[in-house]
Parts: sequence; structure tokens; C-alpha cells
Amino acid sequence: MKLNWLSMSFTKKLFLTLMLVAIVVITQFGITKFKTTARSPSNVDLSEKIDEEEIEMSGIFGPLRAPKKYNPTKIEIGRLLFNDQRLSKNNTVSCASCHNLMHGGADNRQFAIGIDGSIGDANTPTVFNSALNFRQFWDGRAETLSEQAESPIHNPKEMGSNWPEIVGKLNKDSKLEQLFSKVYSDGINQKNIVDSIVEFEKTLITLDAPFDKYLKGDTAALTELQISGYKKFSSYGCVACHQGQNIGGNMFQTMGIAGDYFKERGGSYPSDLGRYNITKNEMDKHTFRVPSLRNVELTAPYFHDGAVKTLEEAVKKMARFQLGRSLSKEDTDAIVAFLKSLTGKAPDTINESTSQGARSGENSK
Repeated sequence: MKLNWLSMSFTKKLFLTLMLVAIVVITQFGITKFKTTARSPSNVDLSEKIDEEEIEMSGIFGPLRAPKKYNPTKIEIGRLLFNDQRLSKNNTVSCASCHNLMHGGADNRQFAIGIDGSIGDANTPTVFNSALNFRQFWDGRAETLSEQAESPIHNPKEMGSNWPEIVGKLNKDSKLEQLFSKVYSDGINQKNIVDSIVEFEKTLITLDAPFDKYLKGDTAALTELQISGYKKFSSYGCVACHQGQNIGGNMFQTMGIAGDYFKERGGSYPSDLGRYNITKNEMDKHTFRVPSLRNVELTAPYFHDGAVKTLEEAVKKMARFQLGRSLSKEDTDAIVAFLKSLTGKAPDTINESTSQGARSGENSK
């Protein structure tokens, strides 16, 4: 029997959602890890420090870990190119134009601004921890970071360029040529440009968030209000979509399970249809890749449409339209406090070229 999500009752939708998250969690962490010792790396018994309820909840999360060993020269090239405006048609837009690594890895605009002032179709997701997402973009159209890295190059609303032009410009840069020659025997080309950017993006993991320290056993890492918010976040059902290491980013979900978000918001944007724009499947209308909540306090405005300006309002709307709950101010404040504990430290790999990057024509022959 084929299920029709659009005509399904809220109760059935919630039941299926919770069933799905149970499958995801068991697949990711194993059924025996639901009662863990706060996922301590040393596997010490923390049961005397953390109560049983918290131990059970921690099993569906996991602290971020440092990326595996990487090639520093590739990372240096990737960092330079991430900040290089020559990747765009008119040398005015770089990856960092929309993914500001000094401010949460996003741009804090409703929609991104591309070449010639073009306005994008969706709010810019953060690039931090994006290597942990199971798909890239709100509609999940890219399965890998490599696919994601190439997409803006050709998008007329973003960089509006092409590879022959980009390779031609970069090959005039003697210092960049020297760097490429150290790690790529075939020099500057499309494949190697993408590879270096992807290798750089893999290092953009924000470690040492207070919540990660808490999961590792440091019970003083969270305030009482944040712990209260953590419990509400879990017991109210937010974890149905936001779990795993990235606290999201590992599944698709429909926007408006418990109410019509789009009707209340009014207006329409091309991105509103979500996955449907890719699959043309009616059941995929208004379905999106669930965003990671890591560093969420830094990435306003919120949702695919960038229509919500504050984290407090985002929490209330998610509770209402996804869970069918009306949150009190006390509940909202506690959950927001918890979400702020998900902010980690930007990695050292963003340094040096992050703020200024390679400029058009810089170091040219």
C-alpha cells in the first residue's frame, strides 16, 4: 500500500517520524548504545556523575572528533581557493562571500548574493561540519562535497563561471602553480581545484562545544538552564530529526508536519518545494534535508527561506509546525540555551587567508 504523506493525519506522521529516527539511531550507534556512559572516549563509568535519564538521552548524540590526518599543502591550496574571487565570472564572488568562516560559515542574509547582485533561491547553509551531512543543499541535490563545490561555479545566481575560464585564470598565478605542483602531478585543473577545496572543507569541524565536553563526561560544561533545555529538546521530540554527531544533517523531513507553515508565512519562493524540485515526486513537496544545529546561534536568519530572524522564534515555530506544541517562554529559553551550547571553536585551518583570500590577478605572471 502506498502511503500519502500529504493526506496523513498528524498522529500518523509523528509516529512514522519517530519510527524513522529509531531506525536511524540504531543504524548509526547500535541498539546496545542507547544506555551509554555519555559516549566517553575512555569508556569510563560515568553513572555516578550523570543520572540515568541523561545517559539514555546521550546515546543518540555523539561528540565531534578532529578530522583524520590531512595534507597541509592541499589544505593551504583549498583555503586560498575558498577565498579566491577568480572562481566567479567577474572576479567578485568567492566561496567565502556566502560562507564567512569568521561568522558561523554562513552569510547572515535571507538569501545569498551572487555576481552582479543576483539573489539566490534559498538561505545559505553553514559550511562548518558540512562534511558530516549525508546530503548537501536544502534539497539534498548533491550527494558529496565534490558535487556541492562544483554547483556554485555554474549557477548564474552565484558564480556564473565555467571551468575553462577558471583554470585559465589560475594558471597565470605562478605561486599557485608552484603549490599545486607539490601535490598534484597534473597541476591546476578542474579535478584538482575541486579536490583541494573539498579537502579544506573536511577540516572545518568545530570542536570543543560545551555540549561535546558534557557528552565526554564534563558535567560542569553545561549550565543548569542548558541541561534543562537538553532534556526538553529530547523529551519534546526535537531529537526525532536532530540527532547524530551533527545533531541533524542525516535525514530528510517535511516542513509542516503539524501545521501549514507556508500558509501562515504567506508568499512563495522557488525553494519552498524542497526535494520536489529535484525528484518531481508529489510526496517530496516541502521536504528538506534536516539542517545541523551545530553553531546555530551564529547562522541567523533561519530555515530554507531565511524568514525567521531569531533563534527564539525558530524554536517556537519548529515546536508548533513540526511537533504540534506551543512552548512557554521558560521552555523556549531553556532550549535556546541548550542550542547555544552547540557552538564550537573554528578550526585553525581557516587562518591566514580567511579574511582576505587571494584576490583577482594576485601573484599573476
